[in-house]
Amino acid sequence: MSAEMKKRRSRRKRWRRLREGEVRRGTYIFPNLFTTANLFSGFYGIVSSINGNFEFAALAILFSCLFDILDGQVARLTRATSRFGVEYDSLADLVAFGVAPGLLMYLMVLRPFGRIGWLAAFVFMACGALRLARFNVQVETSSKKYFVGLPIPGGASMIATIVLFIHNWDIVIGGSFIGPFLLVLTYLLGSFMISTMPFNSFKDIEVIKARPSFVVFPMILILGVIAMSPSFVLCTMLAVYTVSGPVRWVVWRVKGKRGFQEAAPAGSEPAAIPAAENVQAEDRPVPESSDPAFKD
Repeated sequence: MSAEMKKRRSRRKRWRRLREGEVRRGTYIFPNLFTTANLFSGFYGIVSSINGNFEFAALAILFSCLFDILDGQVARLTRATSRFGVEYDSLADLVAFGVAPGLLMYLMVLRPFGRIGWLAAFVFMACGALRLARFNVQVETSSKKYFVGLPIPGGASMIATIVLFIHNWDIVIGGSFIGPFLLVLTYLLGSFMISTMPFNSFKDIEVIKARPSFVVFPMILILGVIAMSPSFVLCTMLAVYTVSGPVRWVVWRVKGKRGFQEAAPAGSEPAAIPAAENVQAEDRPVPESSDPAFKD
C-alpha cells in the first residue's frame, strides 16, 4: 500500500471519528483555560484584599463568576469535557467563591469582632466547600428546576456586590449597625449554602430558545437599569434571589410539600439529570469518563 493511500485512509478514519462525536484531545484545554482564569481572578481578589483594595477584590470575584459561566459554555460548544475538568473546576470555585469572599469580608468588616469575626469568614468558606461536595455526590438525584441550597457563586456575588455598594455609596462601617449586620449576614449566607432550601436554577426557562424576539427588549431594559447604578441594582437583584430561597421554603412547609419533586406540576415527568453542556458554574454533573463534565 502506497504512502498516499495510507494517508487518505488515516484522514477518513479521523473524519469518521469526529462525525461520531469524538472530540480532539486538544480541545479539552479551552474550558480549562477559562477555569484557570476563574482561579486567577479569585487569587487576585485574595491579594487585593490583603493589600486593602477591597473594591478590586469584589470586582475580581464578579469576574470569576463570569469566567465560571464561560467555561461551561465553551465545554458545551466544543464538546470538550473530562473528569479532570470537573475536579479542577470545583477547586477553582472553592478558591474564587469560598476563600476570596471570606477573606474579603474578614479584612474589610469582621476583623474588629475578633474570634467571632474570623470564625464567620471560616464558616462561609467551609459551607461553600460542603456545598460543592454535596452537589458532586447528589447531582443524579437533584432537581433540574431548583438548586438544593444557595449556590456558592451566588453567596460570593452577594458579598462582592455589598462591598461595591458600600464603596460606591461611601457608607461608613465603623460605629454603625453595618458591621454587626454583615457579621450576621456572613453566617446566614454560609447556612443557606448547606441548607435544603430551594433556589431557582433558571435552567427550565425555554422561552429564550423558543421565542428570542420576546426576550430582546426585556434584556436591553435590564441592562439599561443595571448601567444606571450597577452596584445598587446588582446588590438588590442578588438580595432578592437570596431571600427567595427561605421564602419558598416557608411557603412549601405551609403547603405541606416536602421535596423539590413535589413542586413539579402534576403529571410531569421526573426531572432529568442535567447534561453538563447545559449546566453552568458549579452546577455541572460529575460524569463517568465519557460523560460531559463541568458552569460555571
